[in-house]
Amino acid sequence: MGGTEHLTVQREGATLVLTLNRPEAKNALSLPMLVGLYDGWLEADADDTIRSVVLTGAGGSFCAGMDLKALAGKGMEGEQYRDRLKADPDLHWKAMLRHHRPRKPVIAAVEGYCVAGGTEILQGTDIRIAGSSATFGLFEVKRGLFPIGGSTVRLPRQIARTHALEMLLTGRPYGAEEAARIGLVGRVVPAGTALEAALSVAEQINACGPLAVEAVKASVYETAEQTETDGLAAELARGWPIFDTADAKEGARAFAEKRAPVYRRQ
Repeated sequence: MGGTEHLTVQREGATLVLTLNRPEAKNALSLPMLVGLYDGWLEADADDTIRSVVLTGAGGSFCAGMDLKALAGKGMEGEQYRDRLKADPDLHWKAMLRHHRPRKPVIAAVEGYCVAGGTEILQGTDIRIAGSSATFGLFEVKRGLFPIGGSTVRLPRQIARTHALEMLLTGRPYGAEEAARIGLVGRVVPAGTALEAALSVAEQINACGPLAVEAVKASVYETAEQTETDGLAAELARGWPIFDTADAKEGARAFAEKRAPVYRRQ
């Protein structure tokens, strides 16, 4: 497993846990963090024993966005990673899930601040669980900036446009309950328990057929902007092959035999 000084990686069974680990800066984005994140997504994609990913933050915060001190020209930690960024100028967008979609389900476990770039990364995740004290928001316009991590495109597709525009244009903070009410997150749990809840969801996903899970996720995203007719055709093309897999036969056999299935990605 990889990781950097600002991004820790660990396994919890079949789940890869990526932790933004710069608590002294409320996990503001840094070059080491972005490199670690991107490597984590690649690891999840490449390792078939990984069936889900949980993204969280250390020290009671998720992510407070870009390091504004670095943006103001005061330098950014992790100069040793500059060659990675030079070799792949798109690396930071891939790390933030703007230009990369992992094939495994990604579950966000949010505590504390999840603002600016944190809220933008959140929009690239699949399932979102927030502790009750979490704070969300896109603060860029308050600083005279633009939320260029994808929010003007993705947010209006994920929540009602009126809510998206209010969040984008006011730059105000949103509490966890309001974030859930407008659909930015799916569930609010007691403060401090978001990671536990996310791991529980991951375990439920991990118990399912991995080929089916990945095909379902792919179908949801690839058909999102299609007409219903085109989407239904694409769903059949994606879904029918799953019925011919050994895993599908194992699922039916395990149900008949009243036991837990043993899936082998076959």
